[in-house]
Amino acid sequence: MGKKLYVGNLSYTVDSNQLSDLFSQVGSVQSSNVIMDRDTGRSKGFGFVEMSADAEALAVIEKFNGADLGGRAMNISEAKPQAPRSDSGRGGYSSRRSY
Repeated sequence: MGKKLYVGNLSYTVDSNQLSDLFSQVGSVQSSNVIMDRDTGRSKGFGFVEMSADAEALAVIEKFNGADLGGRAMNISEAKPQAPRSDSGRGGYSSRRSY
């Protein structure tokens, strides 16, 4: 089973393919995804890369954490599980009306 890595402080010009190409120098990349803003289509400056093996993920952190990519020093760490979303963030509209 692979390990998912969080990659932060990315230049807005870096895309998923560049991350995949860079990290493949250390091991086998299963997936690479730079997060994009849905409204502007521009990178949010972070992404996730999944490596095939835990040892490869650790090697990526050791080799590339703090390394310059596109003029910015990357922050790489093990990704934390996504927190469950709550319904409390939705708008205040309710289909029920009280008269």
